[in-house]
Amino acid sequence: MTAPFTARLKGTTRDALWSGPVVDCDVHATPPSLEALFPYTDPVWVQGAQERGWKGPIGEAHAYPPGAPTTARDEWRPEGRPPASSIELLRQHVLDPWRVDAALVNTAYGVDSLRHPDWAPALARAVNDWLIAEWLDRDPRLVGSMVVPARDPAAAAAEIERIGSHPRIVQVTMPVRSERLYGQRVFWPIYEAMTRHDLVMGLSWGGTTEDAPSPTGYASWYAEEYAAEIQLYGAQMTSMIYEGIFQKFPGMRVTMLESGFAWVPTWSWSINKKWKGLRREIPWVDRLPTEIIRDHFRFSIAPADLGPAAHARKIIEWLGSEDLLLFATDYPHLHTDDLAAVLEVMPESMRPKVMAESARQWYRLDKALS
Repeated sequence: MTAPFTARLKGTTRDALWSGPVVDCDVHATPPSLEALFPYTDPVWVQGAQERGWKGPIGEAHAYPPGAPTTARDEWRPEGRPPASSIELLRQHVLDPWRVDAALVNTAYGVDSLRHPDWAPALARAVNDWLIAEWLDRDPRLVGSMVVPARDPAAAAAEIERIGSHPRIVQVTMPVRSERLYGQRVFWPIYEAMTRHDLVMGLSWGGTTEDAPSPTGYASWYAEEYAAEIQLYGAQMTSMIYEGIFQKFPGMRVTMLESGFAWVPTWSWSINKKWKGLRREIPWVDRLPTEIIRDHFRFSIAPADLGPAAHARKIIEWLGSEDLLLFATDYPHLHTDDLAAVLEVMPESMRPKVMAESARQWYRLDKALS
């Protein structure tokens, strides 16, 4: 029996669009409420939240306001609960219509927006245990991305040590918006733990809410802030390359989630040029940044931001590799991308890599799902 189509497949069919395997590297799971996490939370923090009337961190709502069109497609907004807040919704909206072979579940709950040095790690533990029990243990197609208290590298590394060896955990989510650039040495304990457990770093939309969302200050409007945040991905990528984390941690792999990828060719050309002129300051960067990007970065295709087809073909060509892009629906967020148009501008040899093969290799899915 054919599963009902989602709006994502409106006007076409899954088989008409793509007949091969599908790995969705970015679907979201949202705790329906703070109370849903209480069975996985130390009682002292349950009591603390109840006494204060605290309803959860604000970070997620700041990056994706509940009523904003970008937060969820209309047909993915259930009555009486947040979008993407149950595994049944994920099955109905993505897993079954797409006949997904594997999906990577991300939980951007805004843990990083909580400054409390003990509560933030406790909340990260609760979210991760909830993810494993309520999602990963209930569907053999799912692997997960754990959250960490990113402000506190020691606590983040401790959380990776606690559950990083779980066979279905394949990624550590870090928000792109941070107090410090991620190449800096204060974060290296996180990368040491991450690479020891062979986990990917997933750099995702959102992050700390008390700092400016752009490199030069505050935006006046949400639309302006939403559009400007793309700059932070380039800044974080440059920091990680120039600070030398890929020489320090050769096994480090980073997936840029919700970043788009049209900006990557010109940004990498720019940091190539700067490296050539200033490389004596950073002698540990031992090859062109574009070569490091091809070895250590991947980019999800939602959003695509490609423009006209002729321009999009140039962008795909300028990436210089068929291995950099990973299919994603970014469920439940709205990007209004036309996946058929995205696939159309790719060489035929690239499409199976984007739809499944690259993610399967990048996340070691054969091992995680065995």
